[in-house]
Parts: sequence; structure tokens; C-alpha cells
Amino acid sequence: MSFEPLLETRELVKSFGAMMVSAGIDLFVRQGEIHAIIGPNGAGKTTLIAQLAGELRPDSGTITLCGKNITRLPMHARSSLGIARSFQITSIFQGFSVLDNVVLALQANNGHNFRFWRNAGKYSVIRRSALEALDRVGLAERAHIVAGNLSHGEQRQLEVAMALGTRPKLLLLDEPMAGMGAEESERMISVLRGLKQEHTLVLVEHDMAAVFALADWITVLVYGRVIAGGTIDQIRSDPDVREAYLGDEEALAVYA
Repeated sequence: MSFEPLLETRELVKSFGAMMVSAGIDLFVRQGEIHAIIGPNGAGKTTLIAQLAGELRPDSGTITLCGKNITRLPMHARSSLGIARSFQITSIFQGFSVLDNVVLALQANNGHNFRFWRNAGKYSVIRRSALEALDRVGLAERAHIVAGNLSHGEQRQLEVAMALGTRPKLLLLDEPMAGMGAEESERMISVLRGLKQEHTLVLVEHDMAAVFALADWITVLVYGRVIAGGTIDQIRSDPDVREAYLGDEEALAVYA
């Protein structure tokens, strides 16, 4: 893992009316790390991810990627620079095959017209990239089934494959373990750990077992402010984090 920043934010501010959801956020994401963002409901985690992806524009502050100021760039421009994201709620085409879902994501990223959807499988280069992405998340053998027939956990894996197909430098994941059972969560943890070799991940997640299994660095948000940042051990022992989010010593012992 490099200590050079891949992504950095400085004094990021975002408000909706009188409600400030990003209150001067400084974030430093190193190349090759899994960086988890945690915090209670309403902390501003998803809003932060949306600003990093380009879906929301901050009111003030800066966002840089590889030293380039991307604060005012739209989402499609950031995608072309190597940022991809998955969403908190599953967003796949239920009636399409697993493979065609990834092919369509690649076509959209490459600027193809959607009138070619039904012929998507004919594009051999895109199809090959899609199959490679499915293989990386463990869905290669499920490529030709209808996506709506996947289990919930497999649909979340498919979303990751759709993001991976664009060959991102930075992958933004918003609660990838949401709604999963223990076995599905373990499978996703294994998938994400494998991606670390080639991608930097920013992970928003409520499943603390998953966070502690994956994260190299954790940033804690409360009411739009960063209250702590550090390694797993540093966050686990931080008294402010205990009070605001993780709970008491007995609760934390579950994740030790």
C-alpha cells in the first residue's frame, strides 16, 4: 500500500437548507487501501460518497484525485478518470442476464447509445471485459441466468462487477453488505479483500464485523463532522467513537 493520496478532500461543506450534512470534511485516501467510513444514521456518509462520485456538488471545499482538482467535474467525467460506485439500494436490470447487466454498465461508461442494448452481447471486447469482472466477484458461472433470479447477496456482487467493468482506480461502495445474511456477508468480504490488490476502496458500511475484517483505515462521521480517523485498533479504543457510535467495551469485544 502506498502512502501517497489517491483521493483527498479539504474542508468539504454541503448543506440542504438549514441542515449541514458535510461540515468541513477532510478525507485522505491512500492508494491501495480499503478506507471505511462509519457513523450513525444521519451522519452524512452517503452524502459524502455522492459528493466524491460527482452526484452532488459541495457548497465549498475541494476534492482532488491523483492531485487533480475534480470538485466541479460531473459524474461522467469522474468516471472517465477512474471513479466508480455502487449504491445503497440494489440497482440492477432484473430482467436482463447477469452478463448483459455488466455489458450495459460498460457500454454506458464508454458512451454507447442505449439503442444497442439488445445486441450488447455481440460486442466481443466489452463482453470479454464483462466476463472478467464477473469472474473477479465469483459470478462467472452465473453469467447467463436472469439477474432477478440471483440471491440478494449475489445481486450485490453483480453491482460490484458492474462497477469493476469500468476498470476504476477508486471504487466507492455504499453499504455493500446491506440486507445480507452471515454467509453472504462472508462471501462479499472475501470478494472485496481480493479487489484490494488492484483497486482502492472507500467503503460505507454499518456491519462492523465487515469493517474490522477489511479496513486499513477508518474515518468516523457524526453529524457531518469527522470525529476520529485511524487504524482498527485506534478506532476501537477511541472514547469519542465509543460514545458516539460503537458502544461500550463489552460490545466492542465482539469485534476484537
